[in-house]
Amino acid sequence: MRLLGTGALGRVVRSGVGRRRVQTVVIAVATMMAVAAAVIAGSLLVASNAPFDHAFAKQHGAHVTAQFDPAKVSAARLRATRRLDGVTASAGPFPSTTVSPVDPGGGHLPKVSLVGRSDPHGDVDDLDLRSGRWAAREGEVVLSASFEGPALQVGDTLKASDAAGSPTLKVVGFAVSVSETADAWATPGQVEALASEETPVTSQMLYRFDSAGTKAQIAADRAELTAAVPSGALAGTRSYLDTKRAADAGAAATIPFMVAFGVLGIVMSVIIISSVVSGAVGTGLRRIGILKAVGFTPREVVRAYVAQALIPAGTGIALGVVLGNVLAAPLLADTGRAYGSASLTVAWWVDVVVPAGALLVVGVAALVPALRAGRLRTAEAIAVGRAPRTGRGQWAHRAAGRLPLPRPVTYGLAGPFTHPVRTAAMLLAVAFGTVAATFAVGLTSSLNAIGSASDPEDRAEVTAVAAGPTVAGGAPGAVRTEGGSDTPPSADPAKIRAAVAAQAGTASYYGMSKNYVTVAGISGSVRATLYQGDSRPGSYEMISGHWLTGAGQAVVPTGFLERTGTRVGDTVRVTLGKDTETLKIVGEAFDTSDDGLSVHADLASFPGAEPQVFQIEVKPGVSPAAYAEKLQAVVEPLGGTVMANSSSRQENMILLLDAIAALLTLMLVSVAGLGVLNSVVLDTRERVHDLGVCKALGMSPRQTVSLVLASVAGIGVLGGLVGVPLGFALHGFVLPVMGHAAGTNLPPSVLDVYDAPRLVLLGLAGVAIAVLGALLPAGWAARARTATALRTE
Repeated sequence: MRLLGTGALGRVVRSGVGRRRVQTVVIAVATMMAVAAAVIAGSLLVASNAPFDHAFAKQHGAHVTAQFDPAKVSAARLRATRRLDGVTASAGPFPSTTVSPVDPGGGHLPKVSLVGRSDPHGDVDDLDLRSGRWAAREGEVVLSASFEGPALQVGDTLKASDAAGSPTLKVVGFAVSVSETADAWATPGQVEALASEETPVTSQMLYRFDSAGTKAQIAADRAELTAAVPSGALAGTRSYLDTKRAADAGAAATIPFMVAFGVLGIVMSVIIISSVVSGAVGTGLRRIGILKAVGFTPREVVRAYVAQALIPAGTGIALGVVLGNVLAAPLLADTGRAYGSASLTVAWWVDVVVPAGALLVVGVAALVPALRAGRLRTAEAIAVGRAPRTGRGQWAHRAAGRLPLPRPVTYGLAGPFTHPVRTAAMLLAVAFGTVAATFAVGLTSSLNAIGSASDPEDRAEVTAVAAGPTVAGGAPGAVRTEGGSDTPPSADPAKIRAAVAAQAGTASYYGMSKNYVTVAGISGSVRATLYQGDSRPGSYEMISGHWLTGAGQAVVPTGFLERTGTRVGDTVRVTLGKDTETLKIVGEAFDTSDDGLSVHADLASFPGAEPQVFQIEVKPGVSPAAYAEKLQAVVEPLGGTVMANSSSRQENMILLLDAIAALLTLMLVSVAGLGVLNSVVLDTRERVHDLGVCKALGMSPRQTVSLVLASVAGIGVLGGLVGVPLGFALHGFVLPVMGHAAGTNLPPSVLDVYDAPRLVLLGLAGVAIAVLGALLPAGWAARARTATALRTE
């Protein structure tokens, strides 16, 4: 209370806060919005910093996920591996198998690993149940949160497979395993019941080790497990390092985006808080002179006006922290879902650092003008506070007066030059708001273009497979052999093709085969996708060059070019089985699968290759599920199968970034508008006597509104002219950085998202921010009675 003052000083503080209600509310609201934006921005910056590592530690993730053959090692012996040297924790054994579920719309989900667990919690892989509940009885299943979306929700029913009489599974929840130990979970008994000769039950064990930070340490841990069980009992392992690498690669692309919006939010918060508070103190100079005249010391004056700023600002800061946490919660939940990590919350230190920083900014912003006012002599303070400094902005009034515009408009246009510092702060606020809007519009357009360009093969409505179900990580109907290639389908592809072409409702189709090939200059196998027919519906967006037009050509991603040191126009030797062909690289594709190491070529380039699947588009009005059912009746006797494709897996990251961009842009534009509102309120109150004189001379309320709005229109135009190029440049800088972090260049369709009409509209956004911020004080000035305005000091 001593800071706020007691006795006469306390009354001055309370009077100042209560008397200028509009100014007090503006300070509180502007500070609240600025702090909320800073809390959200800071939280997202923290969330984008190694999200996998934080989530892995929170869930006690598994360093090694091991699959054992239950016929060769007992459950008791597996539990005993908990006592091996270096093992700090373990969980299991859990029964595990694979299933090929069919969603409610008849579409086939990717083949998923199903693990039997009676409880989501444990010493290792403590699952995060995102929605719903855990599976408690047979007929229930919990899916990975990556499946959750409009097409698949809690309460939906899946068929375990497309076989006749296949049991149904009700989706009762969605969960996240940072270690990716499974795609779905059910009761142990349910897993046993769903096992078959093709998909036998294995025993899953999860381990944490005291040394598991490198590949060599993981290899040593795996060797220890192998030695602890009978020969051949360990069927396979998965290292968390592989999952971490994929998660970090996905997160790396979002960090530039988070940093850009985080910096915008924090800088905007500092600008608005400092300009609002310093302006509020600076407009009290005449009252400061009166206080000094009645005996207040300079120190008391400084304390009084700093306190008058701290009271509403402190309230706004407290409310801003609450609002920021409320708004950040769903964004952080979506961020965790998109990253595939555990639920994220606002870091405690963000709730400490942001309000502390805001209080510091408020204190400094109020202290500087208060100290200057405290040093003024009494008569000078009264004189300065009564009117702007003599002669300031007169040249602007003379210049504006020559324009062929109504006098209220020219008077308003020249007004900002009276207070250059305040005008500069308002210009910065409008410019930053325009930067945020321009960047957000470009970013969301680019993200939507990326979503449309990703995985074009998955856009086919129906897939006809030559034989067998889809194998996870391989081509549909293909079986990975020891030689590193996919076994050709058993059905005759020509007959499948003929059936597709003859089927009523077929709009277009193309054949496709995925194989493992060897490429000169790259060690190990590389995934090759071969196309038959017109493959343009399944073509990738081109960064440079063109898509396949015939045999002898290859289209490759950015990662392939960087690894091989080649470029478009060069040739590369590709070997598939016994066929070795020299292919000319005709295009660089926007393809991030397989770490950018893949090849797209025409099937005719390799005489021994045949199509494994046919991707089909149906005619308008034809149901893909009904079409697939009819075609299945024709294809099944030939040894093939047909499925309507499911869109259950959603591109959560793109939806998340769109939501973050929209929310932060709305907040930043609102904060900019509040900054304009505060500046216009201060300016209008300072000129209230002049407005009274103008009203007495015949100025109408409409002309008064025109005067006030004209005083910010020029600032809005200039802010738009400054903000749009900066936002355009920010987009041009951040998007390529995001692409490089993901290991790819970006195609023109992703980068060139601005056109002339859109840029003009974004430029007008600066005018809109300024005008909307000035509407309230303009209405107040228009409604003020002449006599009241003339009496107001």
